[in-house]
Amino acid sequence: MNSLLHGGLKPLREASGLPRVLLLVGGSIVLCFVIMAVFAPLIAPYHFTQYEADGVRFAKQAAPTIEHVFGTTARQTDVLSLTIYGSQTALKVVVVAVFLSALIGVPLGLVAGYAGGWFDRLAVLFTDALFAFPSMLLAIVMAFLLAGPLGGGIATAALSMTVVYVPQYFRVVRNSVLSVREEPFVEAAVVMGAPTHSIIVKYIFPNVIQSVPIIATLNAADAILTLAGLGFLGYGVQPTVAAEWGFELQRAIPDIAAGIWWTGLFPGLAIVILVIGLTLFGEGLNDVFNPIFRRKAVKAPNISAAKLEDTASA
Repeated sequence: MNSLLHGGLKPLREASGLPRVLLLVGGSIVLCFVIMAVFAPLIAPYHFTQYEADGVRFAKQAAPTIEHVFGTTARQTDVLSLTIYGSQTALKVVVVAVFLSALIGVPLGLVAGYAGGWFDRLAVLFTDALFAFPSMLLAIVMAFLLAGPLGGGIATAALSMTVVYVPQYFRVVRNSVLSVREEPFVEAAVVMGAPTHSIIVKYIFPNVIQSVPIIATLNAADAILTLAGLGFLGYGVQPTVAAEWGFELQRAIPDIAAGIWWTGLFPGLAIVILVIGLTLFGEGLNDVFNPIFRRKAVKAPNISAAKLEDTASA
């Protein structure tokens, strides 16, 4: 395991040029949002449902001031606090959705790609049927179906997006397995009588896992937009459960006509900046781990003038 981890991190240490810049910039943006989400109760000046302090109600739709840096909403809540707590909601939903998608899609792709037969055909048929639906439409349908038994909480939003991303992990892993299983080292393990689960875990899995972190990062960026879309349409996390950027954008639509720009600007900026950060980080990972785009720094040879003269004279 340590050797696998060391080998997997080697391309990151050797990254240079534009991929390194993408990783640093994207990773810094994502890290800032992670810190903001984890320490939201300490960073936010108020709770996301708080509308008064010291017995005094906040002003309704007040412009940004020292007391309320991002202003207040029509519900008399602090926009800065809503934006900070919104990062916490986004982190919870995205982490759960991406983790569950990989947890289901990766093993399913490993088994289907290696075993083949009727199981592979059935799995491909099912995942292709899911993949044929537009991601937002599928997420809305799943959120509508899960809202009854689970309510409009974080679990509903996360599970509705899990169904969307499972086919992506399945297709990428399965296609990689179809290539790896024909390699000589896999055939040698089969001839030596190694158990099927041992071949999958020891020989195939380490050779197909490199693409999973890249997919997970790009899926996280897409999940932020999907979560915001669900909240905007009213199928996401309910405002009584947690703060959510998409819902705040939906509530800010009437404010724009009245010239109240701050209620929608800052949640919208949070969505855009986090998506950009995740996308840059994912593109950096792709450039680093993809052998087609990978570039190693090449040092110029140090050839002295004396050696050049000796070569010329010879």
